[in-house]
Amino acid sequence: MSQEYIEISEKTLDDAITVACQKLSVTSDRLDYTVVDQGSNGFLGFNARNAVIKARIKDASEATESVLKAVLNKVDEKSKPAAPAPAPAFDITKATSDIAGDRAETFKATEAVKKPEKAAEPVKTNEDASAPAKETEKTDIDAAKSFANKVVTSEKEVATHREDRKAIPAEQQLSDDKVKELEEKAEKFLTDVFGSMGMKVNITMTFDKEWNTLAIDMAGDDMGILIGKRGQTLDSLQYLISLVVNKGSEGYIHVKADTEDYRERRKETLEKLARNIAYKVKHSRHSVELEPMNPYERRIIHSALQNDRYVTTHSEGEEPYRKVVVTLKK
Repeated sequence: MSQEYIEISEKTLDDAITVACQKLSVTSDRLDYTVVDQGSNGFLGFNARNAVIKARIKDASEATESVLKAVLNKVDEKSKPAAPAPAPAFDITKATSDIAGDRAETFKATEAVKKPEKAAEPVKTNEDASAPAKETEKTDIDAAKSFANKVVTSEKEVATHREDRKAIPAEQQLSDDKVKELEEKAEKFLTDVFGSMGMKVNITMTFDKEWNTLAIDMAGDDMGILIGKRGQTLDSLQYLISLVVNKGSEGYIHVKADTEDYRERRKETLEKLARNIAYKVKHSRHSVELEPMNPYERRIIHSALQNDRYVTTHSEGEEPYRKVVVTLKK
């Protein structure tokens, strides 16, 4: 059920939108609002009116629901042979919505695919790869919330994931049988997801034992559905895969999900953005704040400008509003 709208009245429309984002604890791209009154400054202060909007949190599933339905409609149900009533299908729309709203709920989504036999291991982000080992004793839910609220410096954000971690000694690396088991778990999960969506997707997996990293590449038609706006759907799917793969694992398995080389293309786009912003800061001599980004994308901006002679970068704010600020060096 969609959330009820709340009414916000402020001096300007921008102020109203900002207050709405603060009250609902969302970024502007997840705010669904309707302008009730644009407001007016009046004449010499007389007859001035506040701007009024009605706002609510945009359901993450709304962005992909119509597209997913279009894909599902491509499946000709009549052509399928009669079969016993199937088990309830995994709902990818609900899963992505849960992640966008509260990642704790995504734990339930993975339960629908396969019941784990052991307690879940925590999920780390690249930005938190250097967290103490005792962090792994937390549950997925506690770890996710802890990582989301952690404040890090730009220096940590610049460091790459492999620089933050140590390579695993050969004697401690996973056996071939264990790697195969992990890959089968991931493939089973993805097969259920894509089967529910009526999509035919070719899945290619590569496991790096030295870094405990499972790279998954997906290819097929309509892959844009899996990417979503700014990769949000792909990130959500990657998070779910990570939960499934890490259940019962002795060490943390880092998962990288990609399709149509999106990660590399997004990286190039952000690096180009960073250079353009740096050029603007050099000539205007004024700092520029970028829109809120996730830790991975902030790290790309920091890395792109870390050797620039004229500008420097740092991050401000708390998740999910944490953003990069580009400033002129003194």
